[in-house]
Amino acid sequence: MLKFIAGPTLGYAGGFSLPGTIAITTTGMMSSVLLFTFLGKLLRERVLVRFFRNRKRFTKRNRRFVAIWRRYGLLGVAFLTPVILTPIGGTIVLTSFGSSKREIVISMLLSAVFWSTVISTIIYTLGPKVLPDFMS
Repeated sequence: MLKFIAGPTLGYAGGFSLPGTIAITTTGMMSSVLLFTFLGKLLRERVLVRFFRNRKRFTKRNRRFVAIWRRYGLLGVAFLTPVILTPIGGTIVLTSFGSSKREIVISMLLSAVFWSTVISTIIYTLGPKVLPDFMS
């Protein structure tokens, strides 16, 4: 759920099949996407407000999210999420900018399937050559 690259790497190290690793990696990303898409507003209102009452709105991090959104839009953010933003970060960006829940789920699912297939295939193909010995 937190780091996308961990799914394919640990799936390979655990001896899972390639399709199994792709499915588990996709499911892990989508579980956090669904959680933050449907409970994000509640979490923001109930949890973040209590702990971060006087937080700054125009931080370097927030400006970076705005720049990514303006440049790439919904599909670009979804595409970049697994490799750059993490599933939680990408979902928060999409939710914050008012994307519909349906668009978020569909675009993130397509991105998760694409990236889990690409990264898992690379790891399963090059595994022994690029991973440490204890993972082979």
